[in-house]
Amino acid sequence: MRLELIEKNEKMIKIGVKDTDTTLITPIVEELNSNKKVKIVRYIETHPELDVPALYVEMREGDPVMAVKDAAMNVSNYFATQ
Repeated sequence: MRLELIEKNEKMIKIGVKDTDTTLITPIVEELNSNKKVKIVRYIETHPELDVPALYVEMREGDPVMAVKDAAMNVSNYFATQ
């Protein structure tokens, strides 16, 4: 999996996600959805040959980068104990 920053400001981040499928993204999206500080979470998939799938996170409050990092760490910790 390769990540690339597409767009970022203090309340929003959009990350391109290359060479992956929804197996890894879905638990991260679910974890972000459970965060009360997160306003919107979307995993955007368009045509696989034309666009890179993207993870979009918009915050009510807090840093979107930290929200994504925390969600990924929580998912990682969960699967490490299973």
